[in-house]
Amino acid sequence: MRKTAFLVFFFLIKTVFAAPHSHQLKVTDVRNTMEEMFSYHVEAKEMSSLVVKRSFKNFIDQFDSQRIYLTQSETRAFLELTSSQIESIVDHYYADEYPEFLTLNKTIVKAIERVRGWRQELYADFMAKGEALDVGFSDNLSQVATNTNQLKKRLRMQLVNLFRLENKHKDQNFWTAERRQKVCGLYEKRFSHYERNYFPSHEGGEHYFALHILKAMARGLDAHTAFFSPEEAIEMRSSLEKQFEGIGVVLREGLDGIEIAGLVNGGPAEKCGKIIPGDILVEIDGSPVVNASYREVLDGLKGDGRKEVNLGLKRCDNQGAESLVRVDLKREKILMEDERVIYSAEPFADGIIGKLTLPSFYESAQAPSCEADLRVALRELKKQGKLHGLVLDMRNNLGGFLSQAVKVAGLFMTSGVVVISKYAEGEIQYLRNLDPRIYYNGPLVVLTSKMSASAAEIVAQALQDYGVGIVVGDERTYGKGTIQYQTVTDTAAEAFFKVTVGRYYTVSGRSTQIEGVKADILVPTDYAPYNIGERYLDYALKNDQVAPAYADSLADVPPHNKLWFQKNYLPYLQKKESQWFQMLSTLKGNSAYRVEHDPNFQIFLKKMDQETLDIGENDLQMEEAVRIVQDMNKIAKDK
Repeated sequence: MRKTAFLVFFFLIKTVFAAPHSHQLKVTDVRNTMEEMFSYHVEAKEMSSLVVKRSFKNFIDQFDSQRIYLTQSETRAFLELTSSQIESIVDHYYADEYPEFLTLNKTIVKAIERVRGWRQELYADFMAKGEALDVGFSDNLSQVATNTNQLKKRLRMQLVNLFRLENKHKDQNFWTAERRQKVCGLYEKRFSHYERNYFPSHEGGEHYFALHILKAMARGLDAHTAFFSPEEAIEMRSSLEKQFEGIGVVLREGLDGIEIAGLVNGGPAEKCGKIIPGDILVEIDGSPVVNASYREVLDGLKGDGRKEVNLGLKRCDNQGAESLVRVDLKREKILMEDERVIYSAEPFADGIIGKLTLPSFYESAQAPSCEADLRVALRELKKQGKLHGLVLDMRNNLGGFLSQAVKVAGLFMTSGVVVISKYAEGEIQYLRNLDPRIYYNGPLVVLTSKMSASAAEIVAQALQDYGVGIVVGDERTYGKGTIQYQTVTDTAAEAFFKVTVGRYYTVSGRSTQIEGVKADILVPTDYAPYNIGERYLDYALKNDQVAPAYADSLADVPPHNKLWFQKNYLPYLQKKESQWFQMLSTLKGNSAYRVEHDPNFQIFLKKMDQETLDIGENDLQMEEAVRIVQDMNKIAKDK
């Protein structure tokens, strides 16, 4: 089974349609899969009391994250396990038996049945009062409810907020009896679809029971080890590779049915020119889907391996007249162009300053990688004029493939160590840029935020360590300094998971774990006021350090390869630059003065304190990053 190293912690999910995965989990798969993850994990090597305790907490949290189902008295028995109970649970695990989880699942089923009754009462109240329905309650949803009365109030609060969100445009016609009935039906369908997977009698009951246990146990190893359903794996694979096979429609379950919410750029649906956002999907290959669930529609669009699909779409004109539109489409490989490298330029002196936005560290055998896209972008920018500076924007970069982080850093430096990896047995591995060519050597600002994570932190800190770039943005980045192996991109895998196998460090020997990358110049972003980062996650691993590797000893290079490295690598090692560091005090002062006297930035900072960050379309952080690059040019020229 192929494993690929990657560093990513969030995935932005798009609706994709690929071949369904037929493997149904069995209870006996739980231990086998966990033992495989234990064999890779950097610290946890067997089922322990710590993993057991975390697993039951996770099982409850992943079901009742909104705290509207279970009370403290119902969860206490599973969160305050005795030593003998834990020992019994471990014994049952090795016997492929999970009676304690089954008892917890029964408690969950009873809670679902109770809440379903409450919802019917609330729907009736909504039908009677409409917009006048009042929340009349506020609560701290981070805590499990103390009693059922509190639960019922929380449920009311959630439903009223959902009703109001559905009518966010304040349309008075929304509150007709017919529309209210549709709202109730829509939300009940969504709740029921989520809840039914906890009922053993439901189709695939054993599969979902095993899935919920595996998710809970995997999450108990550390903050970034996780188990995924086949559907989640498909979506994650497309996010990592920036491509998927499908027809290119984004769906939304609305009041009138499954609605076409958008079209993917370059996809078959967009190219055919016959589908309009707002169309309602009513047929797939001639079969009606008006009453089908969202998941059933997705399964229908996946098909049975055929490339062709016929859609029946209901469309309303401006006068409210309905028509049926039929469209034939072919499933194709679609590149997610809007989630790849974006570049632009601003005039400066006798040339330009380039702006590169790198959304993630992606790669695929069938499509260009982010490193290849960046090289293309640099070539195109140089065609526009003399390149006086660059801003590399990674504010929303959540990570990706480790190999791409090394290659991207290599665009801005000669040869040298980019990442140091340390694994379970203390094994050290050095990931190096072997290409001595520099694709850009000049003023460079790396723009980051609290959301910049993982591979983005590797690149930011490596360039900071070598002194070839200045980091600008929030006080620190996310703080994810661990390495995962994953089976998500292996389409033949029987189980899909990512597991933490080690920690990474940059050439300075520093780890970004918990601490993140510290900004050289503070320019707050939209994320600044929020508690975002590894330090806020459950089960995060600790920070540590290793020895620096500026003078690469080639310690991990096999003897028969050392001669090549000594001849073609060591002579071109990147030296630690000091030019930008020496002017850092002046750059900080200039930036602070501009921010203090920029009325738009002051409005932004004031609204940031109030957590109401909406001041228009200007990208204040990018504007300031460009000004810092301009300063770097001017100071360098004066010297």
